[in-house]
Amino acid sequence: MIGPSGAVRVMLATRPVDFRKGMDGLAALVREAMGADPFSGTVYVFRSKRADRVKLLVWDGSRLVLATKRLEAGQFCWPKIEDGVVRLSAAQLSALVEGLDWKRIHAARPVSVPAVAG
Repeated sequence: MIGPSGAVRVMLATRPVDFRKGMDGLAALVREAMGADPFSGTVYVFRSKRADRVKLLVWDGSRLVLATKRLEAGQFCWPKIEDGVVRLSAAQLSALVEGLDWKRIHAARPVSVPAVAG
């Protein structure tokens, strides 16, 4: 999968959505439920009720793009179902879409330069 770069913003809707919705319905959800702009370049991620499918909605600068992925076995790792959104990094989004536990992805820890032994 061609994934986003490290500078991308990702917003994950925590409540399941009706997967019959297309890009216009999801864009309306972004505006009304998330209070965000679907044409901002942010990647918006939605889940199905069974958590075996996700939809990603993003404005690429000239058009809305809707991508769907379904797991044949298992479920996508998802936060508790409650109102609101969760912000993810590009690395966490990549892990989520691959069916991995995105909560285990952390920012790189600073590494100190070792002192020269002398």
